[in-house]
Amino acid sequence: MEVLVQRFVDFLENEKGLSDNTLQSYSRDIQQYMAYLKDNNISNIAGVNKTTVIAYLLYLQKKGRATSTISRNLASIRSFYQYLHKMNMIEQDPTQNLESPKVEKKLPQILSTQEVELLLEQPKCVDLKGYRDKAMLELLYATGIRVSELISLDLEDLNIAMGFIKCHKGNKERVIPLGSMAISSLKEYTSKARNMMIQSPNEMALFVNCNGRRLTRQGFWKIIKLYKNQAKINKEITPHTLRHSFAAHLLENGADLKSIQEMLGHSDISSTQIYAQLAKNKIKEVYKKTHPRA
Repeated sequence: MEVLVQRFVDFLENEKGLSDNTLQSYSRDIQQYMAYLKDNNISNIAGVNKTTVIAYLLYLQKKGRATSTISRNLASIRSFYQYLHKMNMIEQDPTQNLESPKVEKKLPQILSTQEVELLLEQPKCVDLKGYRDKAMLELLYATGIRVSELISLDLEDLNIAMGFIKCHKGNKERVIPLGSMAISSLKEYTSKARNMMIQSPNEMALFVNCNGRRLTRQGFWKIIKLYKNQAKINKEITPHTLRHSFAAHLLENGADLKSIQEMLGHSDISSTQIYAQLAKNKIKEVYKKTHPRA
């Protein structure tokens, strides 16, 4: 069965072009499922039925796994069996018509405009790292791009003269306008810092680490954690927080959901509608605080 798992992971990597993080997640979920089958003396994958899969999901529930984790595990297992069925390695898919547990969507954590300003004030342009960090934070809040998109940006994706960046996802490309503060910070970074930070003149990455190579997600996580602590913001801030704040603040100031959807790169507007719920909650809070008979 280990061979089948490896073939499945290779298929996802070569045919689907998934990211390393997603591949690791699929692989980890399937490996844990395989360990469960082995512990229950199931050595033939073709012998698994729907009851077995349900029993595994109940096993995860008894172990205290979150509903979102169980739902993700089922999605991974479902993809695995769909692959096996497609390759004619099994006759029936035991996950067919098996419903995923309903996951209650949590509203994202956002920063107030004052907190955003405080966070963006933290990087000081007194050294190369300060220029870079200031440009990255300003760019994230100005565009709402994902951190994966931020670290994937190449120098050629930035057009300072026209005031936009290009983000690529497979064959899709979206153009996002930049605000004046982001343009100013990017100008300073590219003219005063980047050329001194890169290790090779052939380096394509827009943002590089102290070794002159493309910045990683882990590297950015440490950066935002550092400035969050410096700003003494008592909220949990993740690399995604500025993206959520970008969308929520646009909506608060009159932007329509369709425009926000396009800027965020959401394929389905239902993903964008969560920010409308945030706006409603804020209105309720304001009402309770200000109405004399609330």
